[in-house]
Amino acid sequence: MENNPLQRISRENDAGEPPRHISVPLPGSDAYDDFPQFPGSSVLPFRRTIRRHELRQIVPLAETTIYEMERRGEFPRRFNLTPRCVVWDLAEVEAWIEQRKQAPRRSVSKPDVRLRKTRPVRAGSSEE
Repeated sequence: MENNPLQRISRENDAGEPPRHISVPLPGSDAYDDFPQFPGSSVLPFRRTIRRHELRQIVPLAETTIYEMERRGEFPRRFNLTPRCVVWDLAEVEAWIEQRKQAPRRSVSKPDVRLRKTRPVRAGSSEE
């Protein structure tokens, strides 16, 4: 895959004309930072939303993990644009990622294998 900061999008016209190619900068590139994100006529800033496939590229977690974290309030909530279109707010997802970067790493303790119901470890075993 080439390192091109522009993404080519083709749009077909209703008149049957050949599709036009529109170059849109990819997120994370310098051209994306220079891209006008705030429309001049609008009072509110432009808020970008992302769909599931874009979220999976940004956050490499399984869908069930994301769903469970949303349910517990640990991940930005999805919302419906239409009954069949679910999106996330990109700014909220990016803020969540930054928050996770700043969080201190917790030491993970190993589970106590002596409390297992199946295949318990006997006292005096070398696995402790």
